[in-house]
Amino acid sequence: MQQKETINHEDFSEITSGRIIAIDLGTKRIGVAICDELQLTIRPLEMIPRRSWKILLKQIEALIENFDAVAVVVGLPFHIDGRESDMSVDARKVARNLSLSVSIPVFLQDERLTTRSARDSLYERGANRKEISKQLDSEAAILILSDFLDRKKQK
Repeated sequence: MQQKETINHEDFSEITSGRIIAIDLGTKRIGVAICDELQLTIRPLEMIPRRSWKILLKQIEALIENFDAVAVVVGLPFHIDGRESDMSVDARKVARNLSLSVSIPVFLQDERLTTRSARDSLYERGANRKEISKQLDSEAAILILSDFLDRKKQK
């Protein structure tokens, strides 16, 4: 995985243990992944259909409560050259709204190339087009969380 910066300047060194939820925002679907309490393994969760902000917030709050999560990581999409995209604006807005609505920290994580890497990984594991389409968003969320945990370990 390439070296990517965590976008926030917040200190996340206090998050030494506990589950962290990652979300990969799409226009139609939201991929979700979570790590274990020791932050060693990551698994996908069921994809969330993208609807209204109110419904999204309730679903994320339920995930936070059900898994006793200590933080949320929102993927921040950039163009390959580092410029922000239209989806970057959306991701920043969702992350800000989440940070104002939940009691745990919300971080932004550079997600350049995660969808392509997720698609390649699923293909290499033998997934067909239908399976790739179904799993792609949560697989990308796994990569976002993996990158975040790697950066956190380096700090």
